[in-house]
Amino acid sequence: MPVKHDLALDLGITKHELNKLSAEDPHLAALIHKYIEADQHVVEAEKNEAIGTSDDTLILLKDKRLKVKDKIVIELKRLSTAQHAQ
Repeated sequence: MPVKHDLALDLGITKHELNKLSAEDPHLAALIHKYIEADQHVVEAEKNEAIGTSDDTLILLKDKRLKVKDKIVIELKRLSTAQHAQ
């Protein structure tokens, strides 16, 4: 059964914090948008698994989603470091 991932929960922050940070940083906002799109593709592929989405395709989609999430983590660390330096 397809399940959308809760990005904020995965990152260990609240949705409010994530929304605030993305509103302040266009690069982070763009990454979050990419993540949401990638997650939607995974969910759609999982829905259609019974009618022909291959395991290889699903793995590639999940890998793409994970790579975007890794970039978000890096960006959040960068933002955190920048805030502490001020």
